[in-house]
Parts: sequence; structure tokens; C-alpha cells
Amino acid sequence: MTKLRRILCYGDSNTHGSAPAKSWFDSQRFDETARWTGVLAEALGKGFRIIEEGLPGRTTTLDDPIEGASRNGLTYLKPCIDTHRPLDAIVVMLGTNDLKTRFSLT
Repeated sequence: MTKLRRILCYGDSNTHGSAPAKSWFDSQRFDETARWTGVLAEALGKGFRIIEEGLPGRTTTLDDPIEGASRNGLTYLKPCIDTHRPLDAIVVMLGTNDLKTRFSLT
């Protein structure tokens, strides 16, 4: 029996697969096969397990004054890794939300 390789994909709405929404309450999600994590799973094949940990609004290390500290990617990274152990690889896809005007980083 071949060992299943486990890959954690940790990121923001791009990893979550959020589709464009008309309002905050109209949250839609692309189908599993359309999300990049699903495309990755299909490309790698049956010997891999892709674990999606995407949260819309997640930042790299910033507490969001509007959406809350729960969007700080660094804060939840270790508990997330511990939850999904054992892992063979981790893909981190963060940074887009750090460019929000309210953070004044650019």
C-alpha cells in the first residue's frame, strides 16, 4: 500500500475558492474542480491528499481592524499545521489582503 502524501494549502479567498459576490452576505464558492486546489489534486493524482485551509480576508501577519484578528494568517498557522499533521508539504498563498488600503503598507 502506497503512503498517501498530504499537502496543506493555507491561504486566503483564492485558496478558499471564493467567487465574486454582489454583497458580503452573498458568498459563493467555485466548484471543487474549478478551484486551484482542485486542479492541483487532479494533476497530482490519487497518491495525494490536498487539504484546503482558505479563509477570505486572511493576511500574512496583520490583525484586520474591520474583519478582526481571526484573519491574521500567522496566528492560526501553527494550530492549523498541528490539526492536520502529519503533512508532507505546505503551500502558503497569502499576501493579497495585505495590500488593502487600511493597512497603509503600500
